[in-house]
Amino acid sequence: MKNRAWRMITSLTILLVVLVVLAGLELWSRLFLEGASIQGARREVTVKIPQGATLDDISGILYSAGLIEHPRLFGVTAHFLGVDTKLQAGTIRLALGQSLVELIQALSTAKAVGLPVTFREGLTIPQYAEILKREMGIDSAAFMQTAYDSRLLLKLVVDAPSFEGYLFPDTYFFTGTETPEQMIERMVANFRVQLPPETNERLLAMGLSLNELIALSSIVEWECQIPSEAKVISSVYHNRLKKGMLLQADPTVGYALGKGPSRLYLSDLRVDSPYNTYKYPGLPPGAINNPGRRSIEAALHPATTPYLFFVAQGNGMHAFTSTFEEHLQAKQKLDELRRAPTMEAEAGTQG
Repeated sequence: MKNRAWRMITSLTILLVVLVVLAGLELWSRLFLEGASIQGARREVTVKIPQGATLDDISGILYSAGLIEHPRLFGVTAHFLGVDTKLQAGTIRLALGQSLVELIQALSTAKAVGLPVTFREGLTIPQYAEILKREMGIDSAAFMQTAYDSRLLLKLVVDAPSFEGYLFPDTYFFTGTETPEQMIERMVANFRVQLPPETNERLLAMGLSLNELIALSSIVEWECQIPSEAKVISSVYHNRLKKGMLLQADPTVGYALGKGPSRLYLSDLRVDSPYNTYKYPGLPPGAINNPGRRSIEAALHPATTPYLFFVAQGNGMHAFTSTFEEHLQAKQKLDELRRAPTMEAEAGTQG
């Protein structure tokens, strides 16, 4: 009788152990070998792991992205596998639906990927800062401060009031771990690569510094809407510089007012700024935007023309003239097209 009871107890114990093992295996499979439940096909998401993030920080980021269901369990597993201090920082692409083991392995071996950020021609430093804030979460104020840092300007051998004009417009791939200084260093390096090979020779022939060239290029960038006009617009400013005339470039006044390329009025021309080329002779102290290669090449190789004036025709193109009288006639035609004879005169009466 006792043997039968003992055998029953032994059998129940074995059965209980088997059930516990099976339950443990099921739990292990569910929590460790199977990924977070997803709907539809497995897809990738991009997460940004900050430099110096703790395991709890990373768990929260992954949970928010829908990559894990149990943040605390993720931390315990990473610690158990001995990789809790080896998880990578940066912007990383990870597949939804991975198991904890797969996910931890991916995070400990993945290389940060770059996210594309595009800056088009003619944008200013504040606009760059806003794009970086929107696309990468970068502190725009910190980027702005770095873009005007005299120490960094000296380090990168940029003889200008700021990096305006030297942040070459292009598509850059950032991992999200770069500092504003590192971003600017990359953009300036790209600027130097993009300069035409004959730049130094042409600067010597024209008697211009690199900073003056980029300032002129930035004016052309904002003035030109039709690519074929770039070198002709450039020729007007080169001709004025040779004659010692005021440049009277509307875009420089817009920059002084913080307005960018926009319609100006006579009252705007009174702004007291070294960037106001209606008041101060020569080129402004620095660029007014970050010009592209087309505008730089136009400033380096202006067309040979007698033109000293130009006025918009209302269709993106300009009427170019050699005398002030011809310029006034061209402007009168534009005013007639606009059918706004009472409109306050736009800046550009002189160019």
